[in-house]
Amino acid sequence: MIQQFAFDSFMSYTLGILVFFVGFLLTKRSKVLREFNIPEPVTGGLIAAVAFYLLYAVANVEVSFDLSTRDRLLVYFFTAIGLNARFSDLKEGGKPLLILLVLTLSYIVVQDVIGIAGAMSLGLPSEVGVLTGSAALIGGHGTAIAWAPDIEALGIDGALEIGVAAATLGLVVASLIGGPIAKFLINRHQLVGESTAEPMVGVEYEKSDTQQFNHLNFMAVILVLHICIIIGWIANQAITEMGFKLPLFVTCLLTGIVLSNTLPLLFPKLPWPARTRSLAIVSDFSLSLFLTMSLMSMQLWTIASLAGPLLILLFLQTLGAVLFILFILFPLMGRNYQAAVLGAGFGGFALGATPTAIANMTAVTKAHGPAPTAFIILPLVAAFFVDVTNAFIIRFALAL
Repeated sequence: MIQQFAFDSFMSYTLGILVFFVGFLLTKRSKVLREFNIPEPVTGGLIAAVAFYLLYAVANVEVSFDLSTRDRLLVYFFTAIGLNARFSDLKEGGKPLLILLVLTLSYIVVQDVIGIAGAMSLGLPSEVGVLTGSAALIGGHGTAIAWAPDIEALGIDGALEIGVAAATLGLVVASLIGGPIAKFLINRHQLVGESTAEPMVGVEYEKSDTQQFNHLNFMAVILVLHICIIIGWIANQAITEMGFKLPLFVTCLLTGIVLSNTLPLLFPKLPWPARTRSLAIVSDFSLSLFLTMSLMSMQLWTIASLAGPLLILLFLQTLGAVLFILFILFPLMGRNYQAAVLGAGFGGFALGATPTAIANMTAVTKAHGPAPTAFIILPLVAAFFVDVTNAFIIRFALAL
């Protein structure tokens, strides 16, 4: 008999911090993890997920978590990204933004082609290939869950379980491949970061012991973040009433961009937290804990029965993503350090989720130096264009 054990929001939050420190200590002591830019939340989160799987397998105890705090941290993080954005960065990122957008939208088609071809070669319905392609991978858990009923209506039993399992495995792989891809590109092309730029998220490893912030700076950052989130929530409600639906973090991101590029100009003496150590650390905290809680809460036993064909399909998708990054995305994005950082981010995004992409890029920039434009253009592409385009492509692929 399976015993249920649920952590409430507070305990999930606390355990997430503990698990993060496990990953941090292992990364600090492991040269291999640091060299391959594996984010600390990934190390800790995966260890916790495996531990909970063993608890389920050995003692028949199923652990679940209240992740409401995790979802709030996501809003904090993207609001902080908006506050750090400068119109000069956006102007500089205009051409790279357009190129990345075209590449990303093209890759949605590539991902579904790989999925359909892989499924048919394994004797599976082509709909399974779509589900384990852009629906679950570049779309993530939300898109997979949303499309599962449509795919089940086409005669695919267990579409929800397949989609969630594919999205879960994709998140794991996405967390692991970004850093090694960037390391390979940086070493092969002898690339260096923008040494004069401030970090968009966190602080570099070699500076982490010397950069300090006081309680006043921290409280000012939290106050500004909350003001942006309140305005972003109001804007989100207004957009929803007009018949459009956007994630809350998108409107908060935009609010941060607008306020950060207007208020300091209108009020030059106003202290503003953009590009400060305090905001960078708050951003790092929010993202790290979000990803830690996401990974530690994966119920790996739910995908064990689907592991065979699913692992083959995911291997094909991973191979396709890596080849796409190395031979198409990196050259077209300029073959520079920013392109390498975007390669790490694209690996996290194409197989996992936007936070995974940011975590991959953060791990790279902590070790090799900032790449501010990369942190601006990737969330914009992921937030505005992908979900809508993905929906059209999924529907077209299923119609075929």
